[in-house]
Amino acid sequence: MTITFDPTTGRSGSKRSPGSQPAGPSKAPLPLVADLGVLVAGLGLGATLGVTLTAETHSELVATGGLAMFAGNLTAMAGTYLALVMVLLVSRIPAIERAVGQDRLVRWHRRLSPWPLSLLAAHAVLTTIGYAEAAHSGIGKEIATFVGSFPDMLLALVGFGLMAIAAVTSIRAIRARLRRETWWTIHLVMYLGLALAFAHVIALGPSFVNHPLTRAIWTVAWLATAGVVIVYRIGLPVFKTLYHRLEVVEVRTEAPGVVSVICSGRHLERLTLAGGQFMLWRFLARGIWWQAHPYSVSALVRSPYIRLTVKQVGDHSAALGRLRLGTRVVIEGPYGSFTRHAQRHTKALLVAGGIGLTAVRSLLEDLPGGQRGAHPIVIVRVSRPEDFVFRAEISALVHHRRGQLHEIVGPRSDASLDEKVFGKLVPDIHQRDVFVCGPEGFVSQVKATLASMNVDPSTIHHEAFSL
Repeated sequence: MTITFDPTTGRSGSKRSPGSQPAGPSKAPLPLVADLGVLVAGLGLGATLGVTLTAETHSELVATGGLAMFAGNLTAMAGTYLALVMVLLVSRIPAIERAVGQDRLVRWHRRLSPWPLSLLAAHAVLTTIGYAEAAHSGIGKEIATFVGSFPDMLLALVGFGLMAIAAVTSIRAIRARLRRETWWTIHLVMYLGLALAFAHVIALGPSFVNHPLTRAIWTVAWLATAGVVIVYRIGLPVFKTLYHRLEVVEVRTEAPGVVSVICSGRHLERLTLAGGQFMLWRFLARGIWWQAHPYSVSALVRSPYIRLTVKQVGDHSAALGRLRLGTRVVIEGPYGSFTRHAQRHTKALLVAGGIGLTAVRSLLEDLPGGQRGAHPIVIVRVSRPEDFVFRAEISALVHHRRGQLHEIVGPRSDASLDEKVFGKLVPDIHQRDVFVCGPEGFVSQVKATLASMNVDPSTIHHEAFSL
């Protein structure tokens, strides 16, 4: 069976299925959701610091070791709170994902991550110094006393160690040497580390001892964070998987090293997926069933079919070319703000590098046509002509929307996208939204070029693919 996706009629079909039903309209992001999230996070941090400050008395501060213990408590509370925020940033809350985009949330997560670990490390050092001063003992003796006598201290040390491992393996130079599957598995221990630290914080924190209301509020905050993770990282994907019941119906080679996986399922017309978005895919096949990877859809959903296209550069993506028909699929999403909803201008420029063509192809299909359409200009940069996947489909989509298609072929050193190229191919670039998708290096280079041309940053939307 060969399943086709007709980009002009918006229908897909096969020998068994003459037509299909398009998916429902995608949900537009609500910008106020992101602003509200930032406001709530800021108020929460202020409340956390306020509770910590008011829990200390003057006599405790002036006592021997009092200042060190106070600083240790303050860093513990701030570090723990920021750790919860860090988890929430990647908890897949749909409204936040649509408003901000997962790539930006992950970027915030990475920038924030050094702070909780640094503050918790400072807490351990300062608290040890404070207790040692109060007991007139050495640092080593005080550490032994902590571990042997204080409740849940050993669990807290284990939790901190697990978080440190996750943080160290996230350093770019180290992560580049690890397989994605290995890094992902190690990174999961962050959740375990936070769980182990919870009992220690509640039992020993000065802000909680003899403060039942504060303890109750903090407990609710922890449980709410855990609940959000369970609902959106586990519950919702399980529900969607059981509801849509996706299975592989075709695996097709599109270009050297590039394959499409076409799945069929139930009620896909209710999967509100916008062009340019991606989903997390878990194929229940031997050797890869435990891994969930992000892949963009390469065409709008046409129930009962959905298509993803991947470049085989890693173990997981290479295994997709060997999937058996009938393989069941677990899905999570859709995610991403690389959609038509981000547009500020009527016209659009779409720039794709390499396998970034997949997201650009589905985004292009989602753009309006006709006289008032986006009149898109599409620039495709590939190393070889055969790397231009979906050439026929993209050409048809551009023609149907009265746009222009430009293909730039060759090594990046010989066929780069500089100011001269953009100025020649897109003379009205300042009156267009620019959508850029491709490898991280390619996206960074294009963004730098656009910045040098004084293109409004708010009109530049990007999705970077990384290993």
